[in-house]
Amino acid sequence: MLMYKQKKNPTEKVPGNRLLISITVIGSAGPIRFVVNAEDLVASVMDTALKSYAREGRLPVLGSNINEFVLYCPIAGTEALSLVEAIGSFGVRNFMLCKRPQPVEDAGNAKPLTVGITRKNPGSWKSWFNKSLNLKVSTH
Repeated sequence: MLMYKQKKNPTEKVPGNRLLISITVIGSAGPIRFVVNAEDLVASVMDTALKSYAREGRLPVLGSNINEFVLYCPIAGTEALSLVEAIGSFGVRNFMLCKRPQPVEDAGNAKPLTVGITRKNPGSWKSWFNKSLNLKVSTH
């Protein structure tokens, strides 16, 4: 008995290249992992990540407005990703979601200052980790 391969319907949607991505949210305990199509836009991936974050009940509470956040690719550089680019175009699967820096008005100065993430934050997890390694543990 011969088996024939059925022809694909050209109007049927063929699934694209799927990726398992990991998004680390600053201040959260661990990354969010989910599967996306490589052609999905950064905006839809951010929306999915924020909804997954809220559904899991993670802390701190972030909200669901994607305009308040930026998505970074730690390997590609320090520039935020554009919302209209395809997520698969970067060639990486690990991303970082951060709050968008908010301009702060200085009382004595008319220019707005931007408050963002600093690299040498004395309260960062790296400094806490290094301090905890330096603690001497006595056996008795």
